[in-house]
Order: sequence, then structure tokens, then C-alpha cells
Amino acid sequence: FAFHPDFYSTGHFFLHYTRRNDTDPALVESVISRFTMAGTPADATVADPDSELILLVIPKLIGNHNGGSIAFSPNDGYLYIPMGDGGCCNDPNQTAQDLTDLSGKLLRIDVDNQDPGLNYAIPSDNPFAGDDGVRDEIWAYGLRNPFRASFARATGDLYIGDVGQDFIEEIIFHPASRTRGGNHGWPALEGTRCNVAVSTQEACDAREPSATFPIFDYTRQFGASVTGGSVYRGSAIPGLNGRY
Repeated sequence: FAFHPDFYSTGHFFLHYTRRNDTDPALVESVISRFTMAGTPADATVADPDSELILLVIPKLIGNHNGGSIAFSPNDGYLYIPMGDGGCCNDPNQTAQDLTDLSGKLLRIDVDNQDPGLNYAIPSDNPFAGDDGVRDEIWAYGLRNPFRASFARATGDLYIGDVGQDFIEEIIFHPASRTRGGNHGWPALEGTRCNVAVSTQEACDAREPSATFPIFDYTRQFGASVTGGSVYRGSAIPGLNGRY
């Protein structure tokens, strides 16, 4: 969940949750919703359960790889939504590279305004805003299963922990100055490694010049299923200030 940047005035907070499909319980859906606190926002302690406003419903053909946290940028105030590729292994439906599908993406939306037919607005500087046949919500693509995303408070830089397939875990870094998220390469690339289960080395080599590589990756000998964390700002632990 994420609190609205002006929570004490709006009383709004946002949830990213997974639910079963109403007509086919074998299928699941990722849902992004807004809820409102009951009573005066500054004094409220519970949410109004009838206040849900659904922003996005993203169908998943398989029950895993739903992504994780959501976060508001301290710079632009938009809601950033890391979304998993929809499950199984090696992205069999190629959703992470499909710009008509919201799975396997980092999404960016404006929750304070509404475009026609939507409960949110598309920021005009989103990289695909206004393009025909492409989802305008997409900021970056080529993600596998991003568990946690967090903004560094002092800089507005974004860090994402993206879980690998069999070999590589990665940390993705979006500096605040970046004007578009780019293509992180999945499923052809697993971190900086060519995923030969779905791609040839030649195809990976051709993709590399346009890929946005992680700032750091590591092999499974050091651990599996990276979660991701935050940039620490404080004085309680000497030497840790400013570190991720």
C-alpha cells in the first residue's frame, strides 16, 4: 500500500492486491485501488470499506509473478506500479516485451486527475503517451517479478529489486533525471546474462545496445529471490547514511 502524498488532506491511500477472477477462480487478477479513511483524515484510524475506487485490473493467466509494492515519487507526485510478468517460467506469453499488456512493466499514473474512461490520468510525459496500439501507462518494461520499489527521499531516485529466473538477481536503478524507464530486457536477458532458454546469444547481443541494465546483479550462490530495500537516511547506524 502507499499513502497519498497529501494524505492528511485527502484521506486517500492505495492498495495493490491479488484476487481471484469472478467467473474463473483458476485465474487471478492484480488490482490497484484507492481507499478513503472514515472520518476526518487527520484523526481517522480506519478506512471506509465501501470507499474502494478500482483504478486498474490486470488479468494473470498464471497465479504467480504479480509484482509487489507501489510508491509515489517525491519529485513528480505520480504513482509508480511495478508489475510482474504474469507467471510461470521464462515469460511464456512474452508479456514483459508486449507493449499492449501491463504485465512485466513499471507503470506510472496520475491519481489526482482523470482522463476520459479512466479513474486516473496518463502523465503527458510518459514515454508512450498518445502512441497508438500501446498502453500509455507504461514507464518501463522488460521486468520479471519486481518485489519492492522504493524512492530515495533525498534524491527521488528509484530502486527496484527484480527477481531472476534461475541464475541472476538484480537491482534496477532509475535516477530522478531519467525521462523514460527503458527496456530491462526480460525474458531475453536475466540481469546482464543472456537467457538462452528463450533467446540466442546473437539475439541478446543485438538487444544489448538498447537495453537498460541493472545497477547491480548477483548469482544465486549469494541468495535467491531478491526483495529490494530502501536508501537509509539517518544517524543511528554510523556509515550507513545514503546507502541502499
